[in-house]
Order: sequence, then structure tokens, then C-alpha cells
Amino acid sequence: MGGMTDAEAMPDWEKRFRAPRVSLPDWAPDAPDRSLFVSNATGTYELYAWDRATGEQRQVTDRPSGTTDGVLTPDGTAIWWFSDTDGDEFGVWLRQPFGGGEDVPAAPGLAPSYGAGLAIGRHGASVVGRSTDEDGSTIHVVRDGAEPVEIYRHRESAGVGDLSHDGTLIAVEHTEHGDAMHSSLRVVRLDGSTVAELDDTEGGTVELGLEVLGFAPVAGDTRLLVAHQRRGRWEPMIWDVATGERSEPALGLPGDVSAEWYPDGSGLLIAHSHEARGELFRYDLASGEAIRVDTPKGSVSGATARPDGSVEYLWSSAALPPRVRSTAGGVVLDPPGPRAPESVPVEDVWVDGPGGRVHALVQRPAGASGPLPTVFDIHGGPTWHDSDSFAAGPAAWVDHGYAVVRVNYRGSTGYGREWTDALKHRVGLIELEDIAAVREWAVASGLADPERLVLAGGSWGGFVTLLGLGTEPGVWALGLAAVPVADYVTAYHDEMEALKAMDRTLLGGTPEEVPERYAVSSPLTYVDAVRAPVYISAGVNDPRCPIRQVDHYVDRLAARGAVHEVYRYDAGHGSLVVEERIKQLALELDFAARHLGTAGTAGADRPSGARTEG
Repeated sequence: MGGMTDAEAMPDWEKRFRAPRVSLPDWAPDAPDRSLFVSNATGTYELYAWDRATGEQRQVTDRPSGTTDGVLTPDGTAIWWFSDTDGDEFGVWLRQPFGGGEDVPAAPGLAPSYGAGLAIGRHGASVVGRSTDEDGSTIHVVRDGAEPVEIYRHRESAGVGDLSHDGTLIAVEHTEHGDAMHSSLRVVRLDGSTVAELDDTEGGTVELGLEVLGFAPVAGDTRLLVAHQRRGRWEPMIWDVATGERSEPALGLPGDVSAEWYPDGSGLLIAHSHEARGELFRYDLASGEAIRVDTPKGSVSGATARPDGSVEYLWSSAALPPRVRSTAGGVVLDPPGPRAPESVPVEDVWVDGPGGRVHALVQRPAGASGPLPTVFDIHGGPTWHDSDSFAAGPAAWVDHGYAVVRVNYRGSTGYGREWTDALKHRVGLIELEDIAAVREWAVASGLADPERLVLAGGSWGGFVTLLGLGTEPGVWALGLAAVPVADYVTAYHDEMEALKAMDRTLLGGTPEEVPERYAVSSPLTYVDAVRAPVYISAGVNDPRCPIRQVDHYVDRLAARGAVHEVYRYDAGHGSLVVEERIKQLALELDFAARHLGTAGTAGADRPSGARTEG
């Protein structure tokens, strides 16, 4: 009998990362057979054009660091894609013909910047949102053969929401009031003059937020679909910017609700997110009736209504890998190659915490009872939430005998505005209180081994990880922090301008204005108390959690001989290269195995950038 092939010998956790995936395809409104999607088919996430009429698929971008930001022109003749440098998110928009050809600047005359929204018009004018440390937020109207015209500028964060069907009105989301968590809306003409304003400010203080969901997809229609929080959760509202008339669908759904227009403007495709799961509805504007769109239990991470009335959506669950499905039947787009191996389903746990009931998602190896080594995998954002969706990282830990607990702490979305907005001033410490309540349940229930508790996370989750290791040094056996905030003051001064605005909102000012709040929330303040071994990975081009502040934290660990390893890689805020993602997780698994005595990962080469001391 012959031996196993390399693919057969590969462990399931690696197969999940390598299995080809596709995003929900976007399509050109005036040429619906022309679509654009993202796939990792080559081993790096890149953009692909798909002509549904012929079935032809073509790779649009091919860069070492990968590419995910792209938009089709309404007529489907071209693709705009954002070109940055090695994942630093600072770059320019390029344009390429749909059928292939040379990349040319889509907005000649605009210098590189961070992106702040894009709307491509049908009638020769497009709108580009930009952000730089020097200029703050700016918005420019771009026309072929003409210099870009700046129509908006402000120090606080702002961006392009949408452009009306006839190309005469621009919806702008802005935070001129200084609260980066809650936007107000302004509709302007192409010359920047104001048509209408909508905000939820009271006495200069923003109590609620607004988001642009899109102009009606009908010529001459001045209705703008927006999301509001007036009843304590996200819900849609239709605002006629010409008449001022507002109307709201009567849905009565308990969770956050988003929406998009059906292509003929007759109805709304409703996306309802509640307690870590999602479902879809069609809302008919004439009758006021909401009809559920049949989807399996799990998470819908994107959906779009097609001209024929069918709905395409990207669905997965913790146990089943994602697929792009259609209500017309079957799978819309399936990448070539093997499917990702399945994992185990999540269990829902609700625990009483200091700020209210905390929802956690728990996965454990099939048939395992406990107590188990347990990874508390903390999500980033912080305005995000973990859901019942497929994730290769947690599934890998389960394969290696760990339980995985994911906590939707205060600050997470999907549980109402009050829960999200509770994250103020004591950032990091609030999240740790909720995590502690779930941790106590996990130990008391017999799930988690109290001697083998791992605190882990990326981005904001990496920040919470480092903060927890320093403020709760006797609790955690190990810490794994990816692209973290480690020195909050230095991070503030080095990060992109939009994130500075968010930090000012969360902490109530700059490091110079409220130094005590930055100190109490900075992992660097507590670094000398850290007792557990620490593994840190960071991208050297990261504009969100810049490398200099990570180095400050690592230098402090090294100075006192603390056990730690650090891995620096050539990318930004994470990597779009599949092999790099596998390498990073293999290193984390190996680090945990060596320090906890659990099952390790064969072939996890120690990187040249890794360093162990103590």
C-alpha cells in the first residue's frame, strides 16, 4: 500500500487555513453579470473579476502582501482598487479595466492617504474620502481629465457614505462634534454646499449614532437609507433628503438591524443580528410586510439582493465552513480545491457580570468533559463581536485539546447601544471584568483547568491580553497577544488619525489631557507585574497598533528577564498571506505546548525574529 500524500498527512487545522475561500461577490448595478470578489486561491487574499455571463474568472491583483479593497464601477467596465505599501493602509486608488489591462491612477492628483470611503458615480464624477495626520479628513470630487476638487475638510474623522443614483448628492458621515463612536450625517451637493443635516445631538453631546446605508437605487429618488440607535439598538430609517420626511420599517426585532435596498427600490433586504447569530428578511415598502428569507441557523456575514429578486448570502457556523448561497437554490460561487474540514459547534453561555449578563461562545473537543486547558480568545474592535461563524483559529486550538471561550464583553456590538457604549474611560479594565465573570463560571463548571488558563487575542484583544497579564498576574498561565496595543501613550501618538479620534472618545481626551486614564489602561504600566510567559506577534508596517510601542513593552520584559517571545513580520495589522497565518498560529501552539505541557505542533519552526528571555 502506498503512503499518504502531503495533503492527506496535513492536519485538519492547517487544511482549514489553506482551503480556498471566497467573499460574497459584489456586482455592478448597471451590469449585474459583472462581479468582484476576494479569494485566497493563490495562497494570498486577492481581488478577482467574474463575468457571470461567460463564467470567466480573472485575478485582478497580485501583490506580496495581498489586496482586499476593491469596487466595481456602476457600469461594470472597470475596477477601482486600493494600493497601499506592505499592508500599511496608506495608499492611492488605482483603476483597471474589467477585462484586464494596465493599472492607472483612478484619482490623479490625490496624494497617498488612509482611505475614508469611496463612491463611484455614473455621470463622470466620483467621490473619494481621505484621512492624513496633516489634513485630518478630506473629501474630494474626482472627474476624468480634471484636477480633484476638495469639498470637505475637518480635523475630526469623517468619510464618504454614498453618492445618489444621479450623481448629484453626497452623503457624508462626520464626527465634527468630537465623538468618534457616534456619527452625524450631512448631505451635500458636488460643490460641497449643504442640502440637509441629520444628527442625534443634544446640547452638543452626541447621545446616539447614525450610519449611511445607501441612496435609493432609482434615478431621481432622493431617499437615503440610514441606520439609527434611537431605541437602543441599530435600526433602519428612510430619510427623504429633499423633503425631510422620515419613515421607519415596523420590524419589532430584538437585535441590531441593518438593511440595503432591493435593486428596484421597492423593498429592503433586512439583516438581523441577535445574540451572535444572523437572519434575513425582505421588507416590502408598499405593504409594510416583513417576510423571512430562509437561511440555516448560524451567521450571515453578508447578503445582497439581485435584480431577479433572489438573495445571495455568505453563511457559516462554528462547525460548518462558509459558502456563498442563493435563495434561488444552490451554491453561487465555490472555489476550486478541497473544502475546509468541519469543526465543533459552539455552546451559548450567559453569565451574570458587573455590568449585566455576559454572552460567551464555548467550543470544546468532541467528547471532552474537563477540566481542560482553556483559551480565552478575545475579539478585537472593540466595537465588534464574536459570532456563531466558522473560524480556523479557534478550531485549531480545539483540535489540540483545548476548550475555547470567546466573550462578548461590554463594548461589543450586537447587544444594544447601552452595552456597546459602556466602554468608556476605564477601557481594557471593563472588558477584563466581564472576562473574569465568564472565567469564574468556566472553572466552577469544571470546563477549565484553573492552572492552564490562556489569555489570547489580536488587535484590541491583544491589548486586553497584555493588560490582563499585568493586572491579574496570578490568574493566567500564558498570554498570546497579536498586533496589540502595549504602550497606550506611544500607540496614540503613532497611530492613524481616525484611531486617535476613537481613543479620545473612549478615554475622554488626549494623553496630555487625561494622563491618568491612559496610564491606568496601558499594559506598559503593569509590565513589571507580569508573571506568565508572553508571546507577542506584530506587523512592522502596522498603522493601527504601531511597532514602536510594542518594542517599548518588549524591552521592559527583556530588562527584567521575563519569559517572552516576540515575532515581527513584514505586514500591517495582520497578514493576508495564508502561509504566514499558519506560521503564526503554529508558533502560538508550540509556545503553549512548551509552557503548559500540552500537545504541540510538529514543524513549527522558530522564526528568526523570535526571542526568548528569562
